[in-house]
Amino acid sequence: MHHQDDAETGAHARYRPIEDYALLSDRRCAALVSSEGSIDWFCRPRFDSPAVYGRLLDPDAGHWSIRPSGPFTSERSYVGDTLVLRTVFTTDTGTAHLIDTFAIGPSTEAETGVRLRLASRAPRATIRVLECTAGRIEIDFEFKPRPEFGLVKPIFTTIPGGVLATGGPVRFVLTCPIDLEFSDAAATVRITLDEGEKLRFVTQSAGLADEPPATWTPEAIDVALEETIQGWQRWSDAHPTWDGPLPHLVRRSILVLEALRYQPTGAIVAAPTTSLPEAVGAGRNWDYRFSWIRDASFTVQALAAAGSTEEAIQFFEFITRAAAHYHPENPLQIMFGVGGEHDLSERELTHLSGWRGSRPVRVGNAAWQQPQLDVYGEFLDAAWQLRPHLTHLDAASRRFLTGVADAAADHWGRPDHGIWESRGAPRHYTYSKLMCWVALDRAVKHAELIEVEQREAMTFGRDVLSGQELTPEDFNPVKLAPGWAAARDRIREAIEEYAWKPAIGAFGAAFDGDDLDAAVLLLPAVGFLPGDDPRVVSTVDVIAERLRARQGLVRRYESGTDGLEGDEGAFIICTFWLAQALALTGRVERARDVLEEAAACANDLGLMSEEIDADSGAMLGNYPQAFSHIGLINAAAAIRDAERR
Repeated sequence: MHHQDDAETGAHARYRPIEDYALLSDRRCAALVSSEGSIDWFCRPRFDSPAVYGRLLDPDAGHWSIRPSGPFTSERSYVGDTLVLRTVFTTDTGTAHLIDTFAIGPSTEAETGVRLRLASRAPRATIRVLECTAGRIEIDFEFKPRPEFGLVKPIFTTIPGGVLATGGPVRFVLTCPIDLEFSDAAATVRITLDEGEKLRFVTQSAGLADEPPATWTPEAIDVALEETIQGWQRWSDAHPTWDGPLPHLVRRSILVLEALRYQPTGAIVAAPTTSLPEAVGAGRNWDYRFSWIRDASFTVQALAAAGSTEEAIQFFEFITRAAAHYHPENPLQIMFGVGGEHDLSERELTHLSGWRGSRPVRVGNAAWQQPQLDVYGEFLDAAWQLRPHLTHLDAASRRFLTGVADAAADHWGRPDHGIWESRGAPRHYTYSKLMCWVALDRAVKHAELIEVEQREAMTFGRDVLSGQELTPEDFNPVKLAPGWAAARDRIREAIEEYAWKPAIGAFGAAFDGDDLDAAVLLLPAVGFLPGDDPRVVSTVDVIAERLRARQGLVRRYESGTDGLEGDEGAFIICTFWLAQALALTGRVERARDVLEEAAACANDLGLMSEEIDADSGAMLGNYPQAFSHIGLINAAAAIRDAERR
């Protein structure tokens, strides 16, 4: 239960805690709604578009609030297995229910009965329905869009059935059954509802060159709301029942991944927000509204474990198409825009104060230009996991997979910035070498699958051992496999010689130094060493001891090793990795305990951010974070499988 006055006091009272927010999505964009009934984050028309409501990052950057005018408490939940949010407001005089959702359109073709992809016909409309269910309740309504991250203050005019807001590159139509007052570029009203009274609101937008959409009738709103509830529920019901630990949270995590998947392309954003800090005021604020190759392996594993194979294939196909131009002599780009864009140049929005004053607010992400060697392994491991569904790859796709393997063989010996995208000097990170080993291991196993029949259409390549030019006739994965195997074996030798640190009894973060990295917990998960290898068991124990924070959660790495000032919170997926590693080392009961510790990070709606403040237990980082939900599914699956053995 949330109270009106439960926010922090003082300078930060204007910012709601990150865990206070619920997620809405129509699989094109997302919004965050506070327990006070305020939409404080909303980017339209895509996940990575400029924010229309940005109060999440600055009090003056826009919001849309519907809330009781006096003291109140609130409780909230999603309607079934959907992203339709119900918030119940209770005051001394009455109770009201607020329904919030993005309309997703019909889920079936009425004429043919053919199932449509979820939200493929979404009308791009926000629906809000307020109903007084008991007594009488006084409500404050404030509609305050601020396009372009708060830079634009629209002008409001009354139109039949609602309000038109004009300003900047977009116009908004608010379907509204009550008269509003206009001031300070906001539309506001205070109104009293009696039991049984209901108000329906809808917003839609249009570009300046387009005609504004028409306002909606009450009947159309009710139909769209019912379609949305049924669409999400049918999608959820179409997936197998989870038969492992934490079934409610696993189901919610699967829904979150679908909500973060951009419908037109299948791309999954790491999170729908930018610049929620990893540490308050420390400058560790990044834009996560993009799709990382790194997520491919973990995501495919999680979706496959949850029975979402079709979604996993679509995500893999997006990554393949986005990177299809790839040339092995260059580093593989690690991330893309949701439409497949490559240029994700980073800039700062200096007019925004940031969540709790955490500047800078960034859009774009400079990490797109970093060489990160682990992505070769994550990509080819995803392909390996989906191999039963990749039996009809075209020549271009096969050539691409071959090029990724060649690049892993060529580049594995170089230093890089690692999985955590360090902004310090490049190092020989253990995890990066490990994933190059994975790339070549899967390529050797893949050789028959990715053999290209139309070799005359292929570009010239290079032998990974001799460096000599190959003719198109020679460029055959089956012929290359012995070279890939030799390179794979050299990587194993290097990891075992340089990454193993006898002094600390663990595989270290990098070939130099004795610092630790939680990503090394994945050694048994990717098959590099068995879970009962003494070095794996020891590494898991050392990381559990040295990287555990006060809340029992695991930090990514030790302080002072990432090239940035200050410390950060505990990284939620790392605790799930610990649970997964414990299960693979045979310590299943302890793995369940760690799984439940990490799962306790979720808020009342089952949503998780990127990190947790080790002292207060509050959420930090971008939210909701796909990586955290992926980690929960994979850890739960590992424990389920270990218990069955």
